[in-house]
Amino acid sequence: MSTTGESVAGVGPVVVGAGMAGPEEKRVTWAELYFDLVFVFAITQVSGLLHHRHDWTGVVQALVVFVPVYWCWVGTTVQANIRNVDTPRDRLGILAVGLTGLVMALALPGAYEGRGVLLGAAYWAARVVLLLLLVRIPGVWRGPYGVGVLVSGPLLLAGGLLPEGPRMVLWALAALCDLSGPVFFRRRLAAVSYHPEHMPERFALFLLVALGESIVGIGASAAATRLDAAELVAVTAAFTISAGLWWQYFVYAADAMRHAVTVADSRRDVIRRVFQYGHLALVAGVLAVAVGFGETVADPGRALGAGSVALLYGGCVLYLLTFGYTRWMMFRSVATTRIVAAGVVLALAPAVVRWPAIVALLVLAVVLVVLNVVEHVRVGRAARASRSGELPEAPAEPVVGGAV
Repeated sequence: MSTTGESVAGVGPVVVGAGMAGPEEKRVTWAELYFDLVFVFAITQVSGLLHHRHDWTGVVQALVVFVPVYWCWVGTTVQANIRNVDTPRDRLGILAVGLTGLVMALALPGAYEGRGVLLGAAYWAARVVLLLLLVRIPGVWRGPYGVGVLVSGPLLLAGGLLPEGPRMVLWALAALCDLSGPVFFRRRLAAVSYHPEHMPERFALFLLVALGESIVGIGASAAATRLDAAELVAVTAAFTISAGLWWQYFVYAADAMRHAVTVADSRRDVIRRVFQYGHLALVAGVLAVAVGFGETVADPGRALGAGSVALLYGGCVLYLLTFGYTRWMMFRSVATTRIVAAGVVLALAPAVVRWPAIVALLVLAVVLVVLNVVEHVRVGRAARASRSGELPEAPAEPVVGGAV
């Protein structure tokens, strides 16, 4: 058994041969895919919180409880990326985190009522399991996994014992501790050896789970209605929006992100900025749109309120602008078309408040279709010019995802 100078979570030498993955291509395991099913349910529960209360307070409450759910998934994904987890011990560990995630999901509807302690205890248990999976790594306590056990876990549990106001404060502090961990320990994380194929695939799958919630938002609302012509048009428009969001990520952006993490001088920075943080915003945007569907498809003739518009149009704006952020982090260039499209959607939002829901859905669908058509044309044109040697300022990266 040999060691290298690399470290897991920046906290000690990596042991090669004791469950650590080598340099070969790394694929997602069946245990990880089964683990994701728990988070399908968890995302549905977070959407339920937003559905019942989508003013600013409700949005903040949903975000505060979504962060620990998301961060448990991130912690499990990172440790699976830097280690070989296709062993009986690690499969059981992933399943144990899945169980705690299921309990967290069950606690979410009553998180600000009588189930706050259950949420905090389940989260703390998940962080303990994740730390135990890495217990063989010297100094594992002095990193993000240690923060989860020693700081954010106790804060979440303590918050569950308090009234709603102080509970929100402690839970928000716990979320900030988790999110700031990779930044605070970035020097210690510099020596971590990440597998470039596995990480993009895992985060793409998580976004796909969130997009699945948008389909649920459409179907669950429409299934209980008469399904007359107006409602079928609303379903078609909503599905077009969902498909448009999928197109923006999986047709172009996914390849750009995979390319960026493969060629980056510091994979740590790309993973932290683009995947861990960027995908939090992408998923949040999709969830907002999904809840917005639930507010529009069921009654396409009524005028939308400000809250529903904020979810439907605001979620789309957040999603599009996040591609501007990720592209800048990856290539230091501007995702012009997506930023412009976000501006158009934002400008339309005040007028949409007074329009029937079906019109609001159709307008947003048209904007996204036009955006995708424009990007398709520009990418094709740039690719043809590049092949013929006519591109005067060819980008250093492939002409992919948000590169237009």
